[in-house]
Amino acid sequence: MSSDIALLSLLIGVVLIGSALCSGIEAALLAVNPLRVHEIAARKKPVSGAKRLARLKQRLGRTLTVLVIANNGFNIFGSLMLGGYAAFVFEQRQISGIALPLFSISLTILVILLGEILPKSIGSRFALQVSLASAPILHLLSILMRPLLLLLEHLLPVITAENEISTDEEEIRQLARLGSQKGQIEADEAAMILKVFQLNDLTARDLMTPRVAATTLDGHITLDELRPTLLRNNSQWWVVLGEEVDKVLGVANRERLLTALLQGRGDLTPSDLSEAVEFVPEMIRVDRLLTGFNRDSTGVRVVVDEFGGFVGVIGAEAVLAVLAGWWRKSSS
Repeated sequence: MSSDIALLSLLIGVVLIGSALCSGIEAALLAVNPLRVHEIAARKKPVSGAKRLARLKQRLGRTLTVLVIANNGFNIFGSLMLGGYAAFVFEQRQISGIALPLFSISLTILVILLGEILPKSIGSRFALQVSLASAPILHLLSILMRPLLLLLEHLLPVITAENEISTDEEEIRQLARLGSQKGQIEADEAAMILKVFQLNDLTARDLMTPRVAATTLDGHITLDELRPTLLRNNSQWWVVLGEEVDKVLGVANRERLLTALLQGRGDLTPSDLSEAVEFVPEMIRVDRLLTGFNRDSTGVRVVVDEFGGFVGVIGAEAVLAVLAGWWRKSSS
């Protein structure tokens, strides 16, 4: 008779452990960050189980189906079998009238507490560790349940949908703010991330130095004649203009011009020492403009309007001023 009680206790332990494992793994899979999983799976030496976990997350509908089947197998079928066997044991001991209702109530409470609430809390708390550890088991269960899964996927096509990793600008903004508040990233790093998105909302027209304020040189006047101008203004780059209106010959570096003067080559003109310049439309987005500054050594662009007329000049430092927080949008 004591062996019946021992077997009943063993079966109770099996049901509770099985239910707890399924519930904890399900909670962990839903809580684990897919970007984190993708990052560790993409490493040259990925963590054990990371690639398998990434595949399971990609087919999350199928993975959750496996867990639901297993969990309900323990909770429903296991509980029914336990109830039947407990009724048999209690009848043998002639205590079924009182013991069976108490057993049912106790088993329900244990399943709720130890099979659902506690393991799901632990699974959510240690989501990545639990997910990585359970990935091989879930893969094996998926293979064993393949016929049933194929049938269910045929009846419910939504199960087959793949989960794609995606995000948007607003989500990244919120993550940066939360990371800063939680101390995960520095406040200045979060501010920099937010300013990067600001670049997409600005154009070259917003940041350029207008033509009337830009430093320009007549390309056909000698350096000797331009000496006072070069010494008085310390702008690094000068726009070299031709004789015609809006004719831009290039850009000249102030250091190169002064070096020519010191070497006694004052008979040269800015056009002789100018470098080719890239023209950009005034409505070009600043984020696109930034990526092109590394193509040449000048880091300067001449801004033109829709008719090709010279309207201003912009350098890499103007874009960097936005990222550093130095730039302020004018009220106009």
